[in-house]
Amino acid sequence: MLLTTILPCRIFNHPMTLADYVHTFGQHMLRRHGQRVHKIALDAGLTCPNRDGSKGRGGCTFCNNVSFSPHARQKKSIAEQLASGRQAIAKCTRAQQYLAYFQAYTNTYADVQHLDQLYRSAMAAPDVIGISVGTRPDCVPDAVLDLLVSYQQQGYEVWLELGLQSAFDDTLTRINRGHNLDSYRHTVHAARQRGIPVCTHLIVGLPGESDYHYHTSLDTVLALGVDGLKLHPLHVVRGTQLANQWRQGSYVPLKQQDYCRIAADLIERTPADIIFHRMTGTAARDILLAPDWCAGKWTVLNGIEAELKRRHHCQGTLAHPRPKLEIAHAA
Repeated sequence: MLLTTILPCRIFNHPMTLADYVHTFGQHMLRRHGQRVHKIALDAGLTCPNRDGSKGRGGCTFCNNVSFSPHARQKKSIAEQLASGRQAIAKCTRAQQYLAYFQAYTNTYADVQHLDQLYRSAMAAPDVIGISVGTRPDCVPDAVLDLLVSYQQQGYEVWLELGLQSAFDDTLTRINRGHNLDSYRHTVHAARQRGIPVCTHLIVGLPGESDYHYHTSLDTVLALGVDGLKLHPLHVVRGTQLANQWRQGSYVPLKQQDYCRIAADLIERTPADIIFHRMTGTAARDILLAPDWCAGKWTVLNGIEAELKRRHHCQGTLAHPRPKLEIAHAA
């Protein structure tokens, strides 16, 4: 289990920010390293077994990876992408240390020697203190986990980010995900046995899901063990099967106020030692079809903050001992 210092939830008579209500990744890295540390999103040029034919074609119904990575499919070297990321971050903060975030597509889906070259090319930069590797739970063999452990032993910060999205196998089938909960269960167990911190991604608003599904997915993830969480609202972008479903009226996106309410529900149910790496997600306006509010993050984050403030709750307020769930069953 990743050890960290947790500040209690405080309701004082001073202006509070979302960071006062939620244990964020930025807070954690500041305490751990004594200065701001930012992730720089990278595209390593890898693909996905759900796109190249080994497990499927076309990818997940919502997937146009440009919506998740600013560098997706750009022919730039890792060093060039790091330089571009530094420039963008410098406009907002004075951060001088970074995590190389291998984000686009499946970043463990290659020969382990090739992965080692990619990861090391990022960590060779003196201001890069580690890596965060985004991937699918069915594409993390033991050899890759052992590689990540070797970086930890050299003093690098290492995170494994697993895109579970939902703990319900029928939902995963519906969105053409190409893996099931058992794949996640196996990988998260193997990673945590080795001491690799795991950040799990959950999507709110998937077709056919309700509050019951969101709460049960969270409970399942907590029961299996996790160190960090990312919450994403499902948004509709061009070039996806979900876009076709939206045009046909078979998929209706969440309203912003509903997402803020659900995110607050999940945050207050999450134990205070879990680190939130993200509480919303955005897409560029040139590819975003719906909902419009997913074009910007600050109004959403402000909405989550306002909802927690209205409830006088913070992360962990309604957390229970982590349930020993084996699998999520549909209602």
